[in-house]
Amino acid sequence: MKKLDNGQHRQAIKIYLGVLAFAALGAGLSDSVWSNYFKDAYNVSALQRGLIEFPRELPGVFCIFLVSFLSSFGGPRIAMLAQGLAIAGLVALGFLTPPYAVMLGILFFYSVGAHLWYPLQDSIGMSLIRDDSNAGRIVGRFKGVSTAFSMLGAIVVFLGFRFNVFSFTTPVKLIFLIAAIFFLVVLILLSNLDRIIGPARRKRGEQSAEPCQTGKKSRMPRFIFRREYKYYYMLAVVFGVQKQIMMVYGPWVLIDLLGKKADTLALLGMAGAFVGIFFIPALGRWIDRFGLKKMLYADAFSFIGVYLAYALLSGGFSSGFLPMSGLPVFLTFALFVIDRMSMQMGIIRSLYLRSIALTPDEIAPTLTTGQSMDHLVSIICASLGGLIWSTWGPQYIFLLAAALSLLNYIVARKAVIPDLKAARAVAPIAKIND
Repeated sequence: MKKLDNGQHRQAIKIYLGVLAFAALGAGLSDSVWSNYFKDAYNVSALQRGLIEFPRELPGVFCIFLVSFLSSFGGPRIAMLAQGLAIAGLVALGFLTPPYAVMLGILFFYSVGAHLWYPLQDSIGMSLIRDDSNAGRIVGRFKGVSTAFSMLGAIVVFLGFRFNVFSFTTPVKLIFLIAAIFFLVVLILLSNLDRIIGPARRKRGEQSAEPCQTGKKSRMPRFIFRREYKYYYMLAVVFGVQKQIMMVYGPWVLIDLLGKKADTLALLGMAGAFVGIFFIPALGRWIDRFGLKKMLYADAFSFIGVYLAYALLSGGFSSGFLPMSGLPVFLTFALFVIDRMSMQMGIIRSLYLRSIALTPDEIAPTLTTGQSMDHLVSIICASLGGLIWSTWGPQYIFLLAAALSLLNYIVARKAVIPDLKAARAVAPIAKIND
């Protein structure tokens, strides 16, 4: 039972980098513009914007059951199915402007594919790591590629809306159709990746690319919920809150309070991606240099600081205390970019799980379990957040998020983290984790 040879491994890495690139382009032309689409095409309120997250995030909750049901197909094949679902949803929204309720149904269908893809994207990448002592740098490079092409996607969005090529009020939404084409390329690349890593797995009838140390065949568990991973689950739950703030209410400050359009958000996305090209690889190096525990502290304080600042600015705008021009607006723009950098620190959580995993095969299903937990919290937070915004004011959403981010700090204090350089002895992820 041999591993992938060096040539196969290099080829798999190249294909995976292509997958990351085109997936980032597709997400840049779909996931990054949902808020503007809802505002322009359906003129939703803050409360409606929060409620929309129920059908959009619900697939993330039962994703654990989908992955469990499909586990025998292997990671790349499940990812191919995910891309197919996303393509179908985008094509439907690209050619139609359906009634609001029908749009939510199509959005749900698209979201099933997107949420199947999210944990697989990271688990496939981590499974290709052979040098465990430089795991942070390698994952940082992977994320750097995604970020670079996210910037390219933001450029396309900016130019498309600035020169009236894209619009959410026309019968055909060209931006969604182009995104669907990018996801089609991802599907083709994943098919090629499966041709490399799939035959060896199927030949052995197991999920990893090499036999486990006991010599017995291993199968990826369908889902994982262990006491040993309690701190990872805590991080996943808090991330559910933080993600909603970043994806929904951070942009909504710009869209609803400041009246900014898709081209402005695209410019900020470009700025965030440009900074991320340098920040994310540096983050990987910092993880290797300072260790996961210290970086968990940095992760906690970054979120607390960002959301306290958001609370001050959004409260000032909504009350009229701050002008909707000049320095306060530029500070909000800067905060939007910084928030994107804070979200990129999610690689710390993934590497933390990798360092404590009891077996390599438990990483992908545990990531999926964590995703399901964070999405359950996301749904509650989104609906509650819209109600809080409409009733008391936007600043209280951000204050709540800052308070909950203290849990990141608690995990950093209590978590016992093995040395990443000894990861090969604890959880050697030199395997293909399908």
